[in-house]
Amino acid sequence: MSETTQRPSRRLALLGERPGSYAIARHVRMTPMKVRRVVDMVRGMDVVDALAMLQFAPQAASEPVYKVVASAAANAEQTAALRIENLFISQAYVDEGTTMRRIRPRAKGSASRILKRASHITVVVEPHSEAVAPKKAKAEKKAVKTDKATKASTSEKKEA
Repeated sequence: MSETTQRPSRRLALLGERPGSYAIARHVRMTPMKVRRVVDMVRGMDVVDALAMLQFAPQAASEPVYKVVASAAANAEQTAALRIENLFISQAYVDEGTTMRRIRPRAKGSASRILKRASHITVVVEPHSEAVAPKKAKAEKKAVKTDKATKASTSEKKEA
């Protein structure tokens, strides 16, 4: 018998061991092309700024994207105890969902196909690296400064 390998969990695939959270909206009845325009605007932004931008964006797709970003931020706040102010959108993408096929009558008894497309919107939020380990970052900076200082002092001693 063949061994069946389990595929990784969705969280493991999206985040790995990093802190953060994600949200997915499936079967949103908008074309992926239109939703991608909005998602491309907010990818990489801070969550607070992205929510403010999406709230006033004129595109119709900004409403479902707003809901997914807000949901991902709320998930991070509830499950990982992260603050919304420290989060940014690390990944955001739109996949094509199911397509409903409809028929439009045409001349001479023929018909054309109408494709009503749907989208799956995925948003991953993560804390900024400074917010995760500020003490570690400061310690590393101090170590780098002391290393530079020791190298400079040893080079001065060699010259003298």
